[in-house]
Amino acid sequence: MINLTNHMPRKRKYLTSDEVLKLLNASKIGKYASRDECLIKVCFTHGFRVSELSALTLSDINLADRIIHVNRLKNGFSTTHPLLEEEVGLLKKWLADRGYLKGADSEWLFLSQKGGPLSRQQLYNIFQKHGKNAGIPVLLTPHMLRHSCGFALADNGADTRLIQDYLGHKNIQHTVLYTASNAARFRGVWEEKKR
Repeated sequence: MINLTNHMPRKRKYLTSDEVLKLLNASKIGKYASRDECLIKVCFTHGFRVSELSALTLSDINLADRIIHVNRLKNGFSTTHPLLEEEVGLLKKWLADRGYLKGADSEWLFLSQKGGPLSRQQLYNIFQKHGKNAGIPVLLTPHMLRHSCGFALADNGADTRLIQDYLGHKNIQHTVLYTASNAARFRGVWEEKKR
């Protein structure tokens, strides 16, 4: 019998929905569990690039209106997204814990141990640590969650234009890979028409 986990591609660019859940569960353990779980959920849900994630500030979050301002880089379209109920709970928990940390008076949403914003390298280390603890068979990067977001949106039936706007792509060619590889769009192709 072949063990498929040993033969999984090392260059895969996204996580499955099951792997995202495993990653979130793994992030619930550790010294900065409330921060790590929150940042992974926010990164996945809104398809943030690593630089966009590290640049998030308290003023980008509006818990009363349940929205998050998404400031896209690379000349992407910035927009405002709704916050999911689960995100609101995670953000409230993190903000409560954040109040006791060095740098709590700063504007950065996700603080490092030294009280500043998390660097790109720190974010990569956080994702890789939790990916390893979750048993994910690829070297995890924050950008993989951005791709995972795009594929999850396509799997949920979002069309290419909506995904383009949601992820802030200027060029739709960067978006079509999510819908082009979605097998669900071919369901019913061979069903016989009723006469």
